[in-house]
Amino acid sequence: MPVRTSQSSQGSRGKGMGLGLALASALAFGGSGVAAKPLIEAGLDPLHVVWLRVAGAALVMLPLAVRHRALLRRRPALLAGFGLLGVAGVQAFYFASISRIPVGVALLVEYLAPALVLGWVRFVQRRPVTRAAALGVVLAVGGLACVVEVWAGLGFDALGLLLALGAACCQVGYFVLSDQGSDAADEAPDPLGVIAYGLLVGAAVLTVVARPWSMDWAVLADSADMNGTPVAAALLLSWIVLIATVVAYVTGVVSVRRLSPQVAGVVACLEAVIATVLAWILLGEHLSAPQIIGGAVVLLGAFIAQSSAPSKGSPEPVASGGAERELSAPDHAR
Repeated sequence: MPVRTSQSSQGSRGKGMGLGLALASALAFGGSGVAAKPLIEAGLDPLHVVWLRVAGAALVMLPLAVRHRALLRRRPALLAGFGLLGVAGVQAFYFASISRIPVGVALLVEYLAPALVLGWVRFVQRRPVTRAAALGVVLAVGGLACVVEVWAGLGFDALGLLLALGAACCQVGYFVLSDQGSDAADEAPDPLGVIAYGLLVGAAVLTVVARPWSMDWAVLADSADMNGTPVAAALLLSWIVLIATVVAYVTGVVSVRRLSPQVAGVVACLEAVIATVLAWILLGEHLSAPQIIGGAVVLLGAFIAQSSAPSKGSPEPVASGGAERELSAPDHAR
């Protein structure tokens, strides 16, 4: 007689696999800055590294774009917004920022995005937000003050911090855009198709902005220095394209289908921790005790801001933007 597996045990295994995939996604995304910074220090312009990343990933995801070509007619605004903001904008600002400030600091500044989304909802759309969400904003801003050491007159490059803030603002723009039409239910676009077309749009935009024909291609044939250890530039680029972009996005999307968007978003907060630890080990970028504590507070604030959103259709005050509802994916954009 065949043994029947209960629905509860199947659900537990599904959630366990979802958590594993979410952790894998956070690890993959967290490693993008650590792999990109040596290439930038070896002589590549940050925009050129972003172009290589996006264009390479777009080629890998091209079959998915062909499969979901109907999205071009159904959701052109969403695809353009994802490509311009969620791909080109966020990554260009982020990579430019890590050329001037530590990877962990840049990513923690970017985690102000959930707090900025709440500011947009409250003061631009004039919709109420929950008290828990407001507390998350206060914690995130206070933690960031510790990360950048405001008492020391900003311990980091001011332009680098502004560039990281620009990455956070691009995420806000993407969240707000994605909220349009989030009530589509079964008509919601397939997230893998949106990612594929977002990469294609981002690659096209970055080709005009970055002008890759002026890139020093010889850097890719050489090695880059990773805290005193030479690493093949081609290997670092392969990690950025295949692991930190393609695998990271796909595992993130699959994980959220096995978990709730809120749970997947909370696990995604580990990306900042992973990036900081990797930068500490591989790049020698050490953070002080107040900065580590401030980073933990930033993540706590982001966690509260993301997880305090009421269920869809609830009359309660909103607490976050709609990117998770629209794409059914965590708020990754690195």
